[in-house]
Amino acid sequence: MKKWFKGFVAVTLASVVLAGCGSNATGGQTDGKNSSADGKKKLVISTWGFSEDFFNKEVYEPFEKEHNVDIVVEIGNNAERLNKISQGSTDVDLIYLSDYYAQQGIQQGLFEKLDRSKVPNLNQIYDVAKAPLGEDYGPAYTVGRLGIAYNPELVKKSVTSWADLWGSEFKGNVTLPNITATAGPMMVDAASKVAGNKEFNEDQAFGKLKELSPNIVKFYSKTSEFVNMFSQQEIAGGPIMEMYFKDLQAAVPGAKFVSPSEGAYAIMNTINVVKGSDQKELAEEFINWQLSKEVQEKSAKAKVDSPVNTQVVLSGADTEGITYGTDAVNKLTKLDMKFVNDHIKVWTDRWNREVTQ
Repeated sequence: MKKWFKGFVAVTLASVVLAGCGSNATGGQTDGKNSSADGKKKLVISTWGFSEDFFNKEVYEPFEKEHNVDIVVEIGNNAERLNKISQGSTDVDLIYLSDYYAQQGIQQGLFEKLDRSKVPNLNQIYDVAKAPLGEDYGPAYTVGRLGIAYNPELVKKSVTSWADLWGSEFKGNVTLPNITATAGPMMVDAASKVAGNKEFNEDQAFGKLKELSPNIVKFYSKTSEFVNMFSQQEIAGGPIMEMYFKDLQAAVPGAKFVSPSEGAYAIMNTINVVKGSDQKELAEEFINWQLSKEVQEKSAKAKVDSPVNTQVVLSGADTEGITYGTDAVNKLTKLDMKFVNDHIKVWTDRWNREVTQ
């Protein structure tokens, strides 16, 4: 059986589902594909809708001033934004995607090859983030992990393992990400480990997931669903990305987040230049800016994204709620996203037939 994960690596977020239409980062109107009404160059960026105020002020506006450019932002979730690129129904130059969806874009031939000589800040980031999906494509700009969050008032024993989700403490009060969410395939791998396999075993993974199914309150597709269920004590806990733990703590101050002993999962968010962009060099300059110590440090301290730039030095409270440091990154498990995408249709079918029924 093929071993489809690596015991290291990094990176965040990904399944925030927010629909929206294109908007200019500075509020201006646009005119034409490559220029705005004031004659400036235009860079169209496709991204998620989280932390918009932070990105506008700390990421987009400084770049606009430095490069005399207007940034236009198109907002949505991974799937819908990738679909727009695939259909050619958008003028996006640069796209932020989780590695799971970025791999789909690579297999569809949707991205330009990255000229790494134009992105010198690559030399400052973790090696594992430099080319998570191959040298021709964009880096991971943030590092995060999928672990377990739980309410100790409802779960009396200490949670240390993925296997604990199958225990009596979580009977009838646990949630899992749906198979179509970024973290869904990670739970298939985790279930294989819980079944006792060192290498991935699909049949035993789905057997364990079927065993857990009666205890699932809901298979969540949006992190907001997890937060709502957790705050109402409809669930005692479940797998969640660490970057959202602060939202759980706001609702339940005593909440705990753990990195399971078998290994938390790395969620890599990537940034790529879209095929056919007329602003490729400008887009590569923006990638370099996103990887800079200045942006990475501000993002980390604002709890927006975990840093991949190794020159970012944090201490105390600034390290809480993010994946920080070489030791933390090296302990993460990274899935082989090509393997995942090659099997996701079969897994989705089995999930719907065997797990959610």
